[in-house]
Amino acid sequence: MQLTTSHAQEPVDEPEQADEILRLRTQLERVQGRKLDAPVLPVHPALASLLPGGGLRPGAAYSLPRSTSLLLALLGHPSQAGSWCAVVGMPRLGAEAAEGMGVDLSRLVLIPDPGSRWLAVTATIAEVLPVVAVRPSGRAADAEISRLAARLRDRGSVLLVQGPWPQAEAVLEVGDPVWTGVGRGHGYLEGRAVTITASSRRWPRPRRERLLLPDASGGLSVAPDAIGPVQAIRPAAPIDTARRGGPEPTRFSPQSYEPVGARAAG
Repeated sequence: MQLTTSHAQEPVDEPEQADEILRLRTQLERVQGRKLDAPVLPVHPALASLLPGGGLRPGAAYSLPRSTSLLLALLGHPSQAGSWCAVVGMPRLGAEAAEGMGVDLSRLVLIPDPGSRWLAVTATIAEVLPVVAVRPSGRAADAEISRLAARLRDRGSVLLVQGPWPQAEAVLEVGDPVWTGVGRGHGYLEGRAVTITASSRRWPRPRRERLLLPDASGGLSVAPDAIGPVQAIRPAAPIDTARRGGPEPTRFSPQSYEPVGARAAG
């Protein structure tokens, strides 16, 4: 519909305008394959501002980094709200780590090694489960990706991909990790602060949040303002091994420590 100055001077026919808006909305929904006002699947409040609509949109795909902690944080609230979730192609994902991030294990399906047919397995699972996460083990043809996208829209399933993915609803990245709780080679790890950046075609610019992933309880929370980006670590003064005798002791940095639970979570 094209508007001119003569239209601007004419009184607006509200019923006619409402019909036109409804027609355009229906066309847009038909092209996108989903309703614009469809409810989203809930996510942790700390992640809501990083996702268009404040949650996981049915029928959409999301591109994630290879961070198991972030993936499990995204699966936690949907599983608790009653949505079944599947994880494809991640043999090292641990049930204990998933439960620690709030995932309801009674609604979690694990397919550790789908082999070269990972895309076919993912498409089959998306037919019956509302949330499917996958780590691709190879490249997929554009035609296969398009068929999977159509199936997601038809079934209203959410796809979480660890890696690049065409036409993703949002692309999430994790950076600037800082572990807290470790002093000069001693202490207990209390949490890891990271910066999560989200890019989406629905926004003019990326959004960022500083989060604890994991926090002291092993879950997810907003990071205190005092925890900033990674700071450069000054090397310790050299030790005169000839004068003291014996090899130089090993130096540790805060980044060299990693708790068993965090290793399982990724």
